Amino acid sequence: MTLSVDARKSFGGFALDAKFTSSGRLTALFGPSGGGKTTLVNLIAGLERPDGGRIAVDDAVVFDRHAAIDLPTHRRRVGYVFQDGRLFPHLTVRGNLLYGRRLTPRHERWGSLDRIVAMLGIGSLLRRRPASLSGGEKQRVAIGRALLASPRLLLMDEPLAALDQARKEEIIPYVERLRDEMRLPIVYVSHAIEEVARLADTIVLVAGGRVIATGSVNDILARADLRRHTGQAEASVVLLTRVVGHDPGAGVTVVEHSAGRLTLPLLADAAGAIVRLRLRARDIALAVGDPGRLSIRNLLAATVVEIAAAAPPFVEVRLDIAGDPLVASITRDAARALELRPGLPVTALIKSSALDRFSFGHGAVPATE
Repeated sequence: MTLSVDARKSFGGFALDAKFTSSGRLTALFGPSGGGKTTLVNLIAGLERPDGGRIAVDDAVVFDRHAAIDLPTHRRRVGYVFQDGRLFPHLTVRGNLLYGRRLTPRHERWGSLDRIVAMLGIGSLLRRRPASLSGGEKQRVAIGRALLASPRLLLMDEPLAALDQARKEEIIPYVERLRDEMRLPIVYVSHAIEEVARLADTIVLVAGGRVIATGSVNDILARADLRRHTGQAEASVVLLTRVVGHDPGAGVTVVEHSAGRLTLPLLADAAGAIVRLRLRARDIALAVGDPGRLSIRNLLAATVVEIAAAAPPFVEVRLDIAGDPLVASITRDAARALELRPGLPVTALIKSSALDRFSFGHGAVPATE
């Protein structure tokens, strides 16, 4: 699925002029609050009308000012999950789930109630009403209601923003399952970089009513010129690894990348499962030659690609690890002492304490350009 957006909208003192194209499985509209992300997703949904432009999902044009096309929301076949869930308080969970399905023509329906309920783990909630649900349960029901309307595109507007950290951790695995198992394109609005790094394969960076950049997760998170918009103090990258084994006694799981093996806190994932890791530049140290005896157990074979200037006294060393990018933040003096230069083989060292449970997710491969 390819989503093409070229939309302009002015209201009050704010003007949105945004253009992007994405074929990502999960496209994150990411950026600081007040930048226009929710307005943009509302224009895609048809909840607000652009002043001009064109919006298309594959070959289906849902809005085109010049061609006088403006499909109403119910004909756009988009599911929408709001920040606050917006469940109908007078209906049971089952009634909420089936609400959208009743409005969808039979020939457009996909996915059964039983399958969606099982995927979201809400079978025990079907007879309850929204007032009796926790925040995380409400959001899972809201996701189920959107899915049972059989959309071709799912829009999620900061679905975790109103939840505490425990509830966020409850919901994120379900979003990962939607992305990987349902093969349903998702547009996910967030200003939280941890969510975006864990979930997205494509990022559309939105700030001040403009699309600042569009690209893969690693393209956007590694760029120094985008820091003031991403909120990062440093570069980070997302790596794809695979579970190779567990050591319950030591409380660790071992994952493998082509450049080496890494040790994570113990996971429940079976051998062979995919784990996505976000590695920050500050957590990477470098060694030239044999690193010797170390307490750091996570070692990746790397090659220096570039040494980029950063805020003194640091430089950012851009690395290649078996075809994937990695960035290390070290002092200028350390880079000079190690005699770093493009093409030099090095070892990247990552402390296990840097790989906490907020640093990894599961499933889909980050998109590449």
